Amino acid sequence: MNEKPKVEELLRRLDELLVILKGVVADLQDISKSLRSIGVTPPPAKPAPSVPTPQPAPTPVPQQAPSPAPAVKQRSIQDVKMMFPQELEDLLTFNEKGNHIIIKPRQYLGSENFAKIASIIRGAGGEYISAGKDSHFRVPKQFQ
Repeated sequence: MNEKPKVEELLRRLDELLVILKGVVADLQDISKSLRSIGVTPPPAKPAPSVPTPQPAPTPVPQQAPSPAPAVKQRSIQDVKMMFPQELEDLLTFNEKGNHIIIKPRQYLGSENFAKIASIIRGAGGEYISAGKDSHFRVPKQFQ
Protein backbone atom coordinates (compact mmCIF):
# COMPACT_ATOMS: atom_id res chain seq x y z
CA MET A 1 0.00 0.00 0.00
CA ASN A 2 2.92 2.31 0.73
CA GLU A 3 4.36 1.73 -2.76
CA LYS A 4 1.30 3.03 -4.62
CA PRO A 5 1.62 6.71 -3.57
CA LYS A 6 5.29 6.64 -4.53
CA VAL A 7 4.49 5.23 -7.97
CA GLU A 8 1.68 7.74 -8.48
CA GLU A 9 4.00 10.60 -7.49
CA LEU A 10 6.68 9.34 -9.89
CA LEU A 11 4.11 9.09 -12.68
CA ARG A 12 2.90 12.64 -11.96
CA ARG A 13 6.46 13.95 -12.04
CA LEU A 14 7.16 12.02 -15.24
CA ASP A 15 4.08 13.59 -16.85
CA GLU A 16 5.33 17.07 -15.87
CA LEU A 17 8.76 16.34 -17.33
CA LEU A 18 7.21 15.13 -20.57
CA VAL A 19 5.23 18.36 -20.87
CA ILE A 20 8.38 20.39 -20.27
CA LEU A 21 10.37 18.33 -22.79
CA LYS A 22 7.63 18.78 -25.39
CA GLY A 23 7.88 22.51 -24.78
CA VAL A 24 11.64 22.40 -25.22
CA VAL A 25 11.24 20.49 -28.48
CA ALA A 26 8.71 23.05 -29.73
CA ASP A 27 11.04 25.90 -28.76
CA LEU A 28 13.99 24.25 -30.52
CA GLN A 29 11.88 23.77 -33.65
CA ASP A 30 10.91 27.46 -33.55
CA ILE A 31 14.56 28.48 -33.16
CA SER A 32 15.56 26.21 -36.05
CA LYS A 33 12.86 27.73 -38.28
CA SER A 34 13.95 31.24 -37.31
CA LEU A 35 17.58 30.51 -38.07
CA ARG A 36 16.71 29.01 -41.42
CA SER A 37 14.53 32.01 -42.29
CA ILE A 38 17.50 34.36 -41.80
CA GLY A 39 19.76 32.17 -43.91
CA VAL A 40 21.69 30.18 -41.31
CA THR A 41 22.13 26.63 -42.53
CA PRO A 42 22.71 23.68 -40.21
CA PRO A 43 26.11 21.95 -40.34
CA PRO A 44 26.35 19.08 -42.84
CA ALA A 45 25.23 15.72 -41.53
CA LYS A 46 28.02 13.88 -43.36
CA PRO A 47 31.74 14.60 -43.06
CA ALA A 48 33.15 16.79 -45.82
CA PRO A 49 34.84 14.89 -48.70
CA SER A 50 38.60 14.57 -48.38
CA VAL A 51 39.17 16.03 -51.88
CA PRO A 52 37.86 19.59 -52.09
CA THR A 53 35.49 20.21 -54.97
CA PRO A 54 35.89 23.47 -56.88
CA GLN A 55 33.31 26.05 -55.88
CA PRO A 56 32.12 28.85 -58.15
CA ALA A 57 32.98 32.34 -56.97
CA PRO A 58 30.14 33.88 -54.99
CA THR A 59 27.97 36.34 -56.86
CA PRO A 60 27.93 39.74 -55.18
CA VAL A 61 24.53 40.60 -53.75
CA PRO A 62 23.48 44.25 -53.96
CA GLN A 63 23.03 45.86 -50.56
CA GLN A 64 19.52 46.90 -49.69
CA ALA A 65 18.73 49.83 -47.50
CA PRO A 66 17.91 48.60 -44.00
CA SER A 67 14.24 48.58 -43.22
CA PRO A 68 13.13 50.70 -40.29
CA ALA A 69 13.15 48.90 -36.97
CA PRO A 70 9.70 47.69 -35.90
CA ALA A 71 8.11 49.57 -33.04
CA VAL A 72 8.66 48.00 -29.64
CA LYS A 73 5.56 47.81 -27.47
CA GLN A 74 5.20 47.42 -23.70
CA ARG A 75 3.06 44.66 -22.22
CA SER A 76 1.31 45.07 -18.84
CA ILE A 77 0.23 42.47 -16.31
CA GLN A 78 -3.35 43.05 -17.44
CA ASP A 79 -2.34 42.32 -21.07
CA VAL A 80 -0.82 39.00 -20.00
CA LYS A 81 -3.82 38.07 -17.83
CA MET A 82 -6.10 38.59 -20.83
CA MET A 83 -4.23 35.86 -22.73
CA PHE A 84 -5.61 33.21 -20.35
CA PRO A 85 -9.12 31.82 -20.04
CA GLN A 86 -10.61 32.68 -16.63
CA GLU A 87 -10.24 29.13 -15.25
CA LEU A 88 -6.48 29.17 -15.93
CA GLU A 89 -5.99 32.79 -14.81
CA ASP A 90 -7.51 31.89 -11.43
CA LEU A 91 -4.75 29.29 -10.92
CA LEU A 92 -1.95 31.85 -11.37
CA THR A 93 -0.36 34.91 -9.75
CA PHE A 94 1.15 37.70 -11.86
CA ASN A 95 3.97 40.08 -10.82
CA GLU A 96 6.36 42.44 -12.56
CA LYS A 97 10.09 41.89 -12.10
CA GLY A 98 12.59 43.84 -14.17
CA ASN A 99 11.82 43.46 -17.87
CA HIS A 100 9.50 40.48 -17.36
CA ILE A 101 6.12 39.57 -16.03
CA ILE A 102 6.46 36.59 -13.69
CA ILE A 103 3.65 34.05 -13.58
CA LYS A 104 3.54 31.50 -10.74
CA PRO A 105 0.96 28.82 -10.00
CA ARG A 106 -1.19 29.21 -6.87
CA GLN A 107 -1.51 25.41 -6.62
CA TYR A 108 -0.49 22.20 -8.37
CA LEU A 109 -1.50 22.62 -12.01
CA GLY A 110 -1.49 19.06 -13.28
CA SER A 111 0.00 18.15 -16.64
CA GLU A 112 -2.97 19.28 -18.74
CA ASN A 113 -3.22 22.79 -17.24
CA PHE A 114 0.57 23.11 -17.22
CA ALA A 115 0.67 22.29 -20.95
CA LYS A 116 -2.09 24.80 -21.74
CA ILE A 117 -0.35 27.55 -19.75
CA ALA A 118 3.07 26.75 -21.23
CA SER A 119 1.60 26.95 -24.74
CA ILE A 120 0.09 30.39 -24.08
CA ILE A 121 3.36 31.61 -22.54
CA ARG A 122 5.43 30.39 -25.52
CA GLY A 123 2.96 32.06 -27.89
CA ALA A 124 3.66 35.35 -26.09
CA GLY A 125 7.44 34.89 -26.45
CA GLY A 126 7.83 33.70 -22.86
CA GLU A 127 9.39 30.67 -21.25
CA TYR A 128 9.25 28.32 -18.29
CA ILE A 129 12.01 28.66 -15.71
CA SER A 130 12.57 25.44 -13.79
CA ALA A 131 14.02 26.38 -10.39
CA GLY A 132 12.58 23.94 -7.87
CA LYS A 133 10.15 25.71 -5.54
CA ASP A 134 10.90 28.99 -7.33
CA SER A 135 9.89 27.63 -10.75
CA HIS A 136 7.83 30.07 -12.79
CA PHE A 137 6.84 31.28 -16.21
CA ARG A 138 8.08 34.61 -17.48
CA VAL A 139 6.97 36.80 -20.37
CA PRO A 140 9.01 39.77 -21.60
CA LYS A 141 7.30 43.14 -21.16
CA GLN A 142 8.64 44.38 -24.49
CA PHE A 143 7.43 42.82 -27.73
CA GLN A 144 7.05 43.72 -31.40
